[in-house]
Amino acid sequence: MEFDVVVLGLGYVGLPLAQQATRAGLRVLGFDVDARVVDSLAAGRSHVDDLSDAEVAEMLAGGFRATTDESLIASAGTAVICVPTPLAEGDGPDLRAVVGATEAIGRNLSPGMLVVLESTTYPGTTDEVVRPMLEKLSGRTAGIDFHLAFSPERIDPGNERFGPRNTPKVVGGHTRQCADRAAEFYGRFVDTVVRTRGTREAETAKLLENTYRHVNIALVNEMARFCHELDIDLWDVIRAAATKPFGFQAFYPGPGVGGHCIPIDPNYLSHNVRSKLGYPFRFVELAQEINATMPGYVARRAQNLLNADGQAVHGATVLLLGVTYKANIADQRESPATPLARHLAQLGATVLYHDPYVPSWTAGDVEVTRTDDLEGAAAAADLVILVQHHREYDADHLARIAKRFFDTRGVTTAREAHRL
Repeated sequence: MEFDVVVLGLGYVGLPLAQQATRAGLRVLGFDVDARVVDSLAAGRSHVDDLSDAEVAEMLAGGFRATTDESLIASAGTAVICVPTPLAEGDGPDLRAVVGATEAIGRNLSPGMLVVLESTTYPGTTDEVVRPMLEKLSGRTAGIDFHLAFSPERIDPGNERFGPRNTPKVVGGHTRQCADRAAEFYGRFVDTVVRTRGTREAETAKLLENTYRHVNIALVNEMARFCHELDIDLWDVIRAAATKPFGFQAFYPGPGVGGHCIPIDPNYLSHNVRSKLGYPFRFVELAQEINATMPGYVARRAQNLLNADGQAVHGATVLLLGVTYKANIADQRESPATPLARHLAQLGATVLYHDPYVPSWTAGDVEVTRTDDLEGAAAAADLVILVQHHREYDADHLARIAKRFFDTRGVTTAREAHRL
């Protein structure tokens, strides 16, 4: 084989995986249908937050190659699918990218190849969608002529402590031999491999991880509402509760949930339960309802802060600080800043934004004006809302110079600030 592995999908999941495999000395091929991505990588330019241009150059020097030529898939011993699975209508996953990648592998599947799906999806996808397609297109049988497994991605963009190497890798095989082959593959560049009974268990483990966070974030988001009404400092409540050394994990409220996992993945499980079993997964649906309404709640709180000083939100200038879904990265996927900006605009506010990672920003169909003068804009705005706490922001200082400062992340100690 010319390549040890081909990674299909060179985004936030696939590219860091390719980097780790290259660093471990594997011969790595990257496949993507977007020629712009392939050309950019070939030129040594990164398009994801967790890899710098220098690291892409290091990959190229280590033998990494990116291509749009699917025929090269046949020259790899392992194929890993790392394509996106956005939410489709009806809250199920949009599997078009998974289907496209699977078809490309099926047309080029060689005997003994290991195929791993990493894209997050509903339980049963590996066995019910990927396996039949591979077998039909290749004329080969999973578990006999080739190996098949599911291993959920656990990428956390911007996490400086845990990356692809030291985050345990969950693996579920179509057969025990498939699991053995997948564990051996990942064991070459991941410190810990955790096996499950099968592919469905591995698929569900990923959804449980994100549903756990989704539900607990919804819990504190709902508590934020009634604690505000009861004049209780929820941030102080969480600080005190977190001192318990067992039985409690701190979660924090915010303006909504964002990113590629929390707002989306639990819905796959809820959709799967409802469509296959005929009843709702009530925890997930309630959590989704609570978290989805947080941007509107923040907009109403903003309106009330202005009203308390006798100023209407209509015609007021509101500055949003940080519009990405997570601190210190450029990723805007499902960011709660987008619906928040829409709510404020519908109330008649003039919305500006500042974000050191986002040179231009559109909230729905509306192009939001960017300001480069952070301090000047913070001092001039009628209301400043800290939506995402990037490291570049001195929240206490900004709260002191602003006319009104609304901290949705609970980071300020300034008396001038209003907290969620």
